[in-house]
Amino acid sequence: MGDKTSQNACDCRTRLLEAATAVFLEEGYRASVERIAARAGVAKQTLYNYFPRKDDLFCEVIRLGTAAMLVSLESDHEPLRERLLRFATAFRECLLGSKGIAFHRAIAAEAGRFPELAAAFYVNGPQQTAQRLAAVLGQAMATGELRRDDPLIAAETLQSMLLEGERTRRLFSPDRAMLPVPADADRIIDLFLRAYAPQNHE
Repeated sequence: MGDKTSQNACDCRTRLLEAATAVFLEEGYRASVERIAARAGVAKQTLYNYFPRKDDLFCEVIRLGTAAMLVSLESDHEPLRERLLRFATAFRECLLGSKGIAFHRAIAAEAGRFPELAAAFYVNGPQQTAQRLAAVLGQAMATGELRRDDPLIAAETLQSMLLEGERTRRLFSPDRAMLPVPADADRIIDLFLRAYAPQNHE
C-alpha cells in the first residue's frame, strides 16, 4: 500500500511539473496556479501541498531542466572532447530550442518585476551549469589536458561561445525560425580546446 501511495505521489508531482512547464511556456511567470493545477488535472490545494509557492514550482522546473542537461558531463572515463561535445549538444538543444527561447523571454520579461525570481533562476540554471562545467574543466587543467587558467572563466567562455550569438539570432533575426546547426557544436568545442591547449602543445 505504501509503495502505491508513493508512486501516486510521484506521478502527481510529475504531472504538476509537466503542466507547469507547458503553462509557463505559454503565459510566462504570470500564469496562475489555478491554470497549472487544471492543466495537471488536480485541485489547487494539491498543487500547494507539493509546491507551497509558485516560485518554488518555477524553480523546480528550471532545476530539473538544468540537471537533465548536466547529466551529459557525468562520465569521468571518456575523453574530454567527447564529454564536452555531449554537453555542448545538450546545452544548445535545451537553450536554443523553442522551449529554451520561450523561457529566456519569460525570465527577461519578468526579471524587473520579480528580482527574487530572476536570482533564483540564475542560481538554479546558469550558475549551476557554469560551476559543474568549471569542475570538469578544472580537473582537465589539473591533469594537463588543458592549460591552467581560471576554470570558471573558461566555463563561462565556453557557454557564451555555445549560446550567445546563436540565441541573439534566434531572438531577433528575420531567419530566427531556422534551427541551430548541430555541426556548429563540434566546431565550437574544437575552437575552445585549441584556445585552452596546454602550453607545450606546439
